[in-house]
Amino acid sequence: MKPIKEGKVREIYDNGDSLIMVATDRISCFDIILNNTVTNKGAVLTQMSRFWFDFTKDILPNHMISADTNDMPEFFRTPEFAGKCMMCKKLTMLPVECIVRGYITGSGWTSYQKDGTVCGIRLPEGLKEADKLPEPIFTPSTKAEIGDHDENISFEQSIDYLEERFPGKGEEYAKTLRDCTIALYKKCADYALSRGIIIADTKFEFGLDEDGNVVLADEMLTPDSSRFWPADRYEPGHSQPSFDKQFARDWLTAHKNADGSIPPQVPQEVTDKTIVIYLQAYQMLTGKELAV
Repeated sequence: MKPIKEGKVREIYDNGDSLIMVATDRISCFDIILNNTVTNKGAVLTQMSRFWFDFTKDILPNHMISADTNDMPEFFRTPEFAGKCMMCKKLTMLPVECIVRGYITGSGWTSYQKDGTVCGIRLPEGLKEADKLPEPIFTPSTKAEIGDHDENISFEQSIDYLEERFPGKGEEYAKTLRDCTIALYKKCADYALSRGIIIADTKFEFGLDEDGNVVLADEMLTPDSSRFWPADRYEPGHSQPSFDKQFARDWLTAHKNADGSIPPQVPQEVTDKTIVIYLQAYQMLTGKELAV
């Protein structure tokens, strides 16, 4: 079998009336696929998404059918794919990345320092880096192709963006995406905090099923798509230690090439530390060791 689509990290296979999504061990930073692989990273991403999909199915249906390779074609029942595969419903994807921020950090902090706003949303004065926001904010972006950068857009722009692709439905879909994104974040952030992890921000993706219903898709609250901070070390006023690939991002930022571009790979010790961090986050959130 050959994938019908390849993303920065995921590969998608056609399985007739369903899709099989495989999370590889590739790692991407700043929308660039690095030359490194991170052993077992794909399994963490798939099993973490599996956990959250089960946890939030009372809020919104999701695309997961099964994460057991015994339910999939024989091609996927090999050590190479162990723990990394998810059989999913076929959806018409909505072309908006639904980013939600509960804390001021990253590009949001950079924007706030310039003019007191994040993606056009004015925030209270006097916030420090990594401060918790009064309420989570929805800051969507366009979904870029590989090699391109996602573009931040306002909620109003997301309405127009969706209207172009789904005439007569733009406002309805935009409001649904915003409301579901905030609801999912609040439930999961509260749970994660009880397990010792702050979810500073994350992104969700959604699609439409054959009946036109909005369905949660892709990955969910993984270290690839989220900023996870240890709650016991949280201290506003500076960047926070994290359980995600920020460690790799920080190394790349500190070792840029002379022309300002990032290197194509990171040292082995960086990838080794990255998987330790991913596994620790998985265990804290699920209460289980990763079974591959």
